Parts: sequence; C-alpha cells; structure tokens
Amino acid sequence: MGSPLSSKTANAVVYSLLFNADGLVPAIAQQHDTGEILMMAWMNEDAVRETLDTNQVCYWSRSRSQLWRKGETSGQTQKLVDFRWDCDADTILLQVDQLGVACHTGRRNCFYNAVRDDEMTAIAAPEVNPGDIYS
Repeated sequence: MGSPLSSKTANAVVYSLLFNADGLVPAIAQQHDTGEILMMAWMNEDAVRETLDTNQVCYWSRSRSQLWRKGETSGQTQKLVDFRWDCDADTILLQVDQLGVACHTGRRNCFYNAVRDDEMTAIAAPEVNPGDIYS
C-alpha cells in the first residue's frame, strides 16, 4: 500500500464504514498475490486507524476486548498491501502479505474444514505447532 495514509484520509475511510451495533466490522484477510482467503476477524475504528497508520494489520479481539496486532505474540504478521470495502460499506477486504501461518491452529489459513464425499474433513494439516508460536 505504500506509505501510511494521512489522518484526514484515514478518518474519511473510518467514517465511510458501517460498523455494527457493537462498533465492529468484519474483515477478510486475503493473500495479495495468490488470492488465498486466510482468515476473517473483526475490526473496530481504532483497529482500522492503526492498520492504515502502520500498514501492519490490527484487529479487535472480542474474547480479550482489546486490539489484536496480528503477529504481535506469534510473529505471524500481516503487512497491508491493499485496503478495500464492499458496496454496502459493512465488510472490509484486506489484501495482505502473510508472514507464516494465519490460523492459530498452525495452518496456513483458517478455512481448513470442508465437506468431501458426504463427510466433514480437515483438508489441511498444521504447518507449525501452535505451541511453538503461541506460548
């Protein structure tokens, strides 16, 4: 995405988004060069602003009720390449450069559950031991 946005532009982006009653908007992270969908998480205004200010993706952790800077403890960071939102302004698409795995289970992406041959199955094995990155 280049250099961080000005405060004026970041504010315009925030005010363009439609946050839900909890002050959150869903954000989908996609690997910028392959199109792989990595994960979905939530962002609040502060997470959007920090992401636009730093070009490092930041989410809102609903379980911890605090900002979640992707990779802060695991080292599995997401560098922002492009910031987009949909026509209803209620969903964000983050095109990122993912360093390492995106999923807390140690898999490349969070979408590893699938239906195959009329059965539920995991279609991807962990690439790293979660205990090695989330200790």
